[in-house]
Amino acid sequence: MLVALVLSLTVSAQEQQASAEQPAAPLFGYLNYDEVLSGMTDYALVKRNLGDLRIKYDAETKRSEEEFNKKFEEFLEGQRDFAPSILRKRQSEIQDMMDRNVAFKEESIRLLKQAEEDAMKPLHEKLAKAIQTVGAKLGLAFVLNTSSNTLPYIDPVRGVNITDAVKEVLEANQ
Repeated sequence: MLVALVLSLTVSAQEQQASAEQPAAPLFGYLNYDEVLSGMTDYALVKRNLGDLRIKYDAETKRSEEEFNKKFEEFLEGQRDFAPSILRKRQSEIQDMMDRNVAFKEESIRLLKQAEEDAMKPLHEKLAKAIQTVGAKLGLAFVLNTSSNTLPYIDPVRGVNITDAVKEVLEANQ
């Protein structure tokens, strides 16, 4: 009986040593989110549309500034000749115009930001689904984003780069 106990302990120890020598399955995945996002087929179209919209807002801003500058120059040239009530009226017009221009700039910034969020939302959702698909397929506990050098070191035994796998899933779903 003692021999059987010693043999079972020896076999058990050998099994533990063999399993310790085998590399563990990756616990987590990582990818460069920005690289995958910018490589999506719809990304270029979204960026082009947003660029076109930005150009339109910039053109309107420039037009408004030129109109303001013209009015302001006219005001400066004629201010000595204006009656006090006309001077106050013109100053008020210039101030109103300047306030509208500032409000337009602020509104255009807000609208451009909102347009970008709205246009990018479907891309982010597609990418999230692809990441979930790859993560589930590989049995990963979580996926990290390595964009902007946020993770300077990742243990290659415990983590697996899923950037290419996610790109493949996205391409397959096009």
